[in-house]
Amino acid sequence: MTLWTAQEIADATGGAVHGDFSATGVAFDSREIGPGDLFIAMKGEATDGHRFLDRAFAAGAGGAIVSEEIDRPHVHVADTFEALNDLGRASRARSTARICGVTGSVGKTGTKEALYAALERSARGEAHRSVKSYNNHTGVPLSLARMPRDARYGVFEMGMNHAGELAALTRLVRPHVAIVTAIASAHREFFDSEEAIADAKGEIFQGLEAGGTALVPFDSPHRDRLLVAARPHAATVLTFGFGEAADIRARDIVPAASGGSLVTALLPGAELTYTISQPGEHWVSNSLAVLGAVQAMGGDLAIAGLALADMAGLKGRGERHHVRLDGGTALVIDESYNANPSSMRATLKTLGAQKVAGRRIAVLGAMRELGPGSDDFHAELAEPIEAACVERAILVGQEMAPLAKALGQKVNMTHVPNAATALEALREAIRPGDAILVKGSNSVGLSFLVESLAGGKN
Repeated sequence: MTLWTAQEIADATGGAVHGDFSATGVAFDSREIGPGDLFIAMKGEATDGHRFLDRAFAAGAGGAIVSEEIDRPHVHVADTFEALNDLGRASRARSTARICGVTGSVGKTGTKEALYAALERSARGEAHRSVKSYNNHTGVPLSLARMPRDARYGVFEMGMNHAGELAALTRLVRPHVAIVTAIASAHREFFDSEEAIADAKGEIFQGLEAGGTALVPFDSPHRDRLLVAARPHAATVLTFGFGEAADIRARDIVPAASGGSLVTALLPGAELTYTISQPGEHWVSNSLAVLGAVQAMGGDLAIAGLALADMAGLKGRGERHHVRLDGGTALVIDESYNANPSSMRATLKTLGAQKVAGRRIAVLGAMRELGPGSDDFHAELAEPIEAACVERAILVGQEMAPLAKALGQKVNMTHVPNAATALEALREAIRPGDAILVKGSNSVGLSFLVESLAGGKN
């Protein structure tokens, strides 16, 4: 199905058409181009997309948006970055889809994927979401520009590391429903306090459409701050969580045989018992936000419950690998995509609840962008490590030195400089029956460790 015609692109961007074409997809990375796609030649700090036009057309691009003269089908504009925003804005303007925006310090990608799965299951082929973690000033307009013109639902992740960024993104997305998953000390390098982070996350409510719904975490210490941010912009404000007064709450939670949780949730005018496949209390909280959004968007709650039961772990965010070893297998829990103090504690708690035949091992990479409090944030992980009954810890990166000191002789611990040496240490330590949690900031590169081990998975 045609996503954009050349004339529609020109009308949206104020550009000039040179050679008629139509596009079935949109990308600004030439490596993502497929047959019939539109290539947007973006100029960035490190490179210029115009250098990759030949590669894009060789891959089958139907046309391009450029700010230089070329001899291929294209729309010429003054600024390709502004054209991307214009295209995203035009896509949102023509869409009749119900739209949800998701943000938070932790859990936003998982919540976005779970909500998409819930909506897609009841409206096959009619739900759209931002892929990967395309949640910034380029990823959000790209995700909008990719939304099919006849989509029934759209789910967009929005991130930030400075105040004011979410305000701009949410006014582009214009959601009918806005979720804040949780507030934690992520990106503290750029904020004076968690309260400042809560204020920045609360900007998502500023873009709500008339009659929109805001979903706020009830159990957050910043709940009241978020409620104040939401009320001027939302017709309906709902809290979700575990407290008795939450509008959407988990009344009962019991462990499921699959390793997840069996939950009975109470919603306005509804009750649902369902299984969430992913382990951990944080995933129960995410699922409550998902159900609240499904209800607000007019989706099917029962079908959403089925989707939550079937949801697989996400790469870098809970995906599980059973790795072959001599004499058996070991479980590797891949949480290598990102880390902050809150998410570290949550996943260590999940590791502690994991039934194991062998040992619990934690490979923990440095948490980045924590600012002046970095040493304390790292050292404070000693308590959840001990509480999780971790028998072997491999700490990765110089920022982990305060944690190594705090652990001392309490846990069998190795402190290494990088992912490569962490892999060597883990290969020497791992035994059949072990459960290994791998978690750290993405820049530490622990995904390399997971991929190396998972080459022997079954």
